[in-house]
Amino acid sequence: MISTEYLYLMLGCFLVTWIPRVLPFAFAKKMHFPAKFRLFLDYLPLCILTALLVQNLLSVPTGRAPILNVPETLACIPALIVGIYTKDLMKIVITGIIAIALIRFFV
Repeated sequence: MISTEYLYLMLGCFLVTWIPRVLPFAFAKKMHFPAKFRLFLDYLPLCILTALLVQNLLSVPTGRAPILNVPETLACIPALIVGIYTKDLMKIVITGIIAIALIRFFV
């Protein structure tokens, strides 16, 4: 049986995660932003996803130059092709997961 302290902990984690991530979107829908600021905001998801992708494609040993992670880079190729043709995030993610799973299984 789950203790009440555990439930309180889960509720607290939910609130701490939900408030800064979801609540700003609710307020932003009701606000009007200048055109330049909206243009800036339109590029944020692309920049964040690119930063996450590059972080996973490169490993940086201490005091050395970055090294390319070959399996992850190979898995990005089919995901990129699916992304170019479909522009569907779910298909891109599924393709990437299947590609990295196959690469790790066979290599």
